[in-house]
Amino acid sequence: MAKNSDLRSSVVKAEATSEQYSVFRAYIDTRHSEGGMANMTVLDFAAMVDDNLVDSRMVEYRLPPDHPQAPNELVAAVLLDVLSDGLSMIYSFYEPSLEQRSLGTYIILDNILRVGRMGLPYVYLGYLVQNSAKMHYKARFLPQERLSVHGWVLHRT
Repeated sequence: MAKNSDLRSSVVKAEATSEQYSVFRAYIDTRHSEGGMANMTVLDFAAMVDDNLVDSRMVEYRLPPDHPQAPNELVAAVLLDVLSDGLSMIYSFYEPSLEQRSLGTYIILDNILRVGRMGLPYVYLGYLVQNSAKMHYKARFLPQERLSVHGWVLHRT
């Protein structure tokens, strides 16, 4: 959290922008170039963000206005669905050149705090695929409930 205390977050309407797509594209090309989203066009991105039947929002993370190199630059974002019992993090992305900031972790921690301020109990991080190195980061955020063949199971360690 300290590494990113200079960032400014704002919750905005879920409407795709070219600025968001630029960060998304850099993220995908650097971090997930072999994945299922590698061929997403700007129209695909707009459909993911704009076309939904639930209460969706985008949280944007920007450098401060007084940043010497890039004032107000968008460095990360997350598409959220607002649910009756919490937030579902649909997709987060960030500027890959800022790896030292740990923006992916920051986005999760920020939304855990956000859901607490909303008085709601849950942040849904999405599927945890046990054998996927790229998705296993989710296991670090405890306690958590994981859906199994036996229903929801609480994990504390």
